[in-house]
Formats: sequence, C-alpha cells, structure tokens
Amino acid sequence: MKIGFIGLGIMGKPMVRNLIKGGYQVAVHDITAASVAEAVAGGAVAGGSSLKTAAQSDVIITMLPDGPDVDAAVLGAGGILEGARPGSIIADMSSINPTVSQKIAAACAAKDVGFLDAPVSGGEPKAIDGTLTIMVGGDQDTFDKVLPVLQKMGSSVTLTGPVGAGNVTKLANQIMVACNIAAMGEALVLATKAGLDPEVVFNAVKGGLAGSTVLNAKAPMVIGRNFKPGFRIELHEKDLRNALLAGESMKVSLPLTSLVQQMLISLMNEGKGGLDHSAIVTFIERMAGTEVKPPVK
Repeated sequence: MKIGFIGLGIMGKPMVRNLIKGGYQVAVHDITAASVAEAVAGGAVAGGSSLKTAAQSDVIITMLPDGPDVDAAVLGAGGILEGARPGSIIADMSSINPTVSQKIAAACAAKDVGFLDAPVSGGEPKAIDGTLTIMVGGDQDTFDKVLPVLQKMGSSVTLTGPVGAGNVTKLANQIMVACNIAAMGEALVLATKAGLDPEVVFNAVKGGLAGSTVLNAKAPMVIGRNFKPGFRIELHEKDLRNALLAGESMKVSLPLTSLVQQMLISLMNEGKGGLDHSAIVTFIERMAGTEVKPPVK
C-alpha cells in the first residue's frame, strides 16, 4: 500500500517518519519546499503537488491547519480529488469542523474515493513516539483498510462513528484539555500566591482525583517556564472556535469553552499564539500579578 502525505508541519513530519519506519513508501507534499526536502532526506519521495501525490497513492493522508486548508487541498483546482484513483482512500488527520469533513466525504463518494476524518491527540511528543490517540469517523470497511497505516502513527485508534464523528470526538477532547489546563493554571497560581512551592503542590495532588495526563504533562512545563510548543495556543484556539461553531449548530451551550477561548484570543493578541497551550497559565498569572515559581528562600 503506497501512502501520500500532505502537510509537513510540526505533527506531519514525525508522522511521516513513523510511516517510513513502519515499512511504507511515502510520497509527500507541502507548500514549504524545505519541509519536503527534509522528509525526502529521511526516506520519503517528493510528490510534486497535491494532485500528483494523490495519483501515485492508495491512501492519501492530510495533516493541515484547519478546514479551509483541507477543503482547498482536497477539492480545489489541482487538488487531491483530481488526482485520486477510484478505490483510493483519503484520511484527513487534521482537526477541523465536522461539517467540512462531511462535505468533503460527499464529494469523495461521488468519485468512488473513500474518506475518513481521523484527527489526533497527543501533540508533537506523541507524534514523534508514534503513540498518538487517533479518533476516526467513517464506515467500518474503509476504517479496516486504513487501520494498519494508522497504527504506525498511533497507539490508540478508535472508530467513533460515521464521517464527522472523529472530529466531534476531537473537539470534545480539546474542550477537556483546554479547561483542564486553565483550571491547573488557576490552582498553581493560587498556591504560589499563598507562598507554597507549586512543584510540591503538583506532587501532592497528582496521585489523587485531580491527577491527569494533562496535569502530568503540563504542570512541569509551567513550573519550569518551558513553553516550547508541543501544541500551539493558536491551534487550540482554532479547535475551541470549531467546537463553539459545532455547539451553536446543535444548540449546545459551551460556557467554559467560550471562556477559555477568550483567554486564548487574548494571549494571541499578546503575541503568544506560537507558545505551547500550557502558556494559558500566563493569562491567569497576569491577572493575579503572580508567576508560578518556587518561593524565594
């Protein structure tokens, strides 16, 4: 099975490496020539364009910033669908609005091309390790065909429902992660303001009910003032915006999501959009006039 991969960003690059490591032949394309060159140096083949990459592939994977990017790459002039052969499958691993996934799936079906929406969770570290959590929307037969490919990039691959279900699941994930980080930030700022060592507080609570994967991953980053992006604020803001749009279309109120999204917009306006989403804490620190750090002895 030959793989095409379009989108060589912070997540796409390590995902391609894991596919190659897993024994697949991978043709790649990206608007940034340097990213393509880097992938080719690692064993990939330059696809040449979205259309040409699709034409030489059985499964075409997209990993792009947002819905409009996926729409253009798949349905636009010279796009994937123009080059895709009947019987091939497009697996969009971007995190986008589920209605966009459903629109693209309908266009693919008209050309006898399969489609899955398969967004991921885990950020750059899990992409590097090949242990992403992958949430898939589509039919069982298409899922079964692509499952071995997805398993080279993720340790957990779950079919969650029909097309669009993968992205609804991912939006639910992003709501929980964002609100968790914001709550963690408030807690550590409060503890620091009270004169406690935030690292001691973190170690005290992580084994209890407040413990979580998010806490274990993000609290050390905050305490160490390491905001190197594993998942950028600007991308999480996009995900929460899509969650709010989906909620509005279904008449579901998402008050906590809305609040955290506003925090992210504020941070982006401060020029922090490229920082890791653990930097949500800096919004709370600013309001409290307190930075999370060990007390001065």
